[in-house]
Amino acid sequence: MLLNAADPAAIAAAAQRLADGSLVGMPTETVYGLAADADNATAVHRIFEAKGRPSDHPLIVHLAPGAGEHGWRTGVDHYAREVPAFAAALMQAFWPGPLTLILPRRADVAAVAAGGQDSVGLRCPSHPVAQALLSAAAALGVSGVAAPSANRFGRVSPTTAAHVAEEFAALGEADLLIIDGGACRVGIESTIVDCTRAHPVLLRPGMVTVAQLDAACGQPVRERDGAAPRASGTLESHYAPRAKVRLMDAKQLRAAFQLLGKDARHIAVYARSSFETARGVPRRRMPDEAAPAAQELFAVLRELDATGVNLIWVETPPESSDWDGVRDRLQRAAA
Repeated sequence: MLLNAADPAAIAAAAQRLADGSLVGMPTETVYGLAADADNATAVHRIFEAKGRPSDHPLIVHLAPGAGEHGWRTGVDHYAREVPAFAAALMQAFWPGPLTLILPRRADVAAVAAGGQDSVGLRCPSHPVAQALLSAAAALGVSGVAAPSANRFGRVSPTTAAHVAEEFAALGEADLLIIDGGACRVGIESTIVDCTRAHPVLLRPGMVTVAQLDAACGQPVRERDGAAPRASGTLESHYAPRAKVRLMDAKQLRAAFQLLGKDARHIAVYARSSFETARGVPRRRMPDEAAPAAQELFAVLRELDATGVNLIWVETPPESSDWDGVRDRLQRAAA
């Protein structure tokens, strides 16, 4: 069942579904999430089952913005047993927004959503539809909503309601309600920072950059190491279409198409640079800036994959830090 977010009755119906233990396709500013009450173990198991996701791979819990400047603190206190000062600074700087913080978890909440770990990932999204839904669900007793990307595990994340409906076409109206809140503004998943230790550690890059994180929390954010907890979207292979993705620089792309000629018709290309390809090769131009590239990335991969090609050749993104999130998703798609 797909409902228009502009209809107030749609938000109320979706909130009731969450309170009843059902699944909801929920828009956020990053990607669409497959949402369920984070404290309802049976409902969370439905997420894992629908996605085909391993049950030890933790989910991010989304919190309502609440009332006042730091209204999300009620949700944080429900799930986290400790909030370091640098984590509180990151919340103040970037919430609501595309930043997830991994915090020590209270033992009596969200064990299934956390994949059995003693930590939990928390985020307060900025999408107005997500905020309205989370607030309505909170009024019905739902403290937080577990919502991984609304796609089958390891596949391309959804950035429109139509993508969600396509991914879960086998589910009936009784199994899944989808709220259509339009195309996602950010387009790739949130930046994830581990806050379970004495210092912040970057687990997944996104559109909140390391430089921004450093400035906000007053200390350098370190690179991921072996002591980091498991987190969403950090497997080597992830975000993958059916076609094989290969990253190449502009020189390699030009040379490859010159070599293949007409034999390149089984290939699609997504690139910033200009070069000749065989007639009929599906092609999309990658934006020159990171933010618009991130916003369209998953939709473009889905579009090119739908042409039936065997390979999608993508021009490697620039090495600058603002492209870290896009580069990360493409590297995992190509793994």
